Amino acid sequence: MPLADDPFLTPDLRYRLEAALLEAGEADTPASLKHKLSAVLARHFRPDELARATALIERYVDYRVALGAIKPPRDPGDPQALRTALNARDRLRSQYFGEHEHLALFGEEEALDRFTLTRLEIERNPDLTASQKQAALQDTLAELTPQQRADRAASVQQLAVAAQTAALDTQSASEMERYQARQTLYGDAAALSLARLDRENADWQARLTQYANAQSGQTEAQLASLRQRLFSEQEQLRLEGALTLRRQSMGSAPIR
Repeated sequence: MPLADDPFLTPDLRYRLEAALLEAGEADTPASLKHKLSAVLARHFRPDELARATALIERYVDYRVALGAIKPPRDPGDPQALRTALNARDRLRSQYFGEHEHLALFGEEEALDRFTLTRLEIERNPDLTASQKQAALQDTLAELTPQQRADRAASVQQLAVAAQTAALDTQSASEMERYQARQTLYGDAAALSLARLDRENADWQARLTQYANAQSGQTEAQLASLRQRLFSEQEQLRLEGALTLRRQSMGSAPIR
């Protein structure tokens, strides 16, 4: 069945699965994670989609576990190593998902991955002159859809902003220094927006720290009261995921 004729296989299908996983929280085994997911899926899928979503997300959990066994390339800038890793990942996806499921879940991502791989191969090709490389890159970019080009541009800018923010964090830059550095590259509006995000993130991290520190010394009733006081309903939906990421940054974490 073509994607256009299947209302379940929407472009946001993967995000809905990931949202359900985030709400389910951590688990020690794939089986226990699937059990927790069964209690939250109804909040992310319509009743007529639920049976299909349950079967799909169980395979999605198994896929994510298997994905952990694929070794990333030692040098992400090596086209051959990247191609080997991407091919292994795509073969794994084909084992767990049907053709149309695969396309709905990963089609856009894989198109951008192929573009990245082709770009690396062109840039690393010693037989091409600089002008030939530029022409080949323009031809490759033209093959992307308008949405894929927009996604790529947004991704490139996000990476640049993230790299600059990390550098500013390392330098312990003041709020004014951060603003001036961003204003130079991205303009006033973006610099002001990023400054606001800095403040919101600092507030979020402070509240996460307060809650994480309280977990070992309070009852579940006390923790529930603290959650209500510290976090909005929307924030509570991503609380477990945020705590898991915090634990992962400090060492190994349970299955998610």
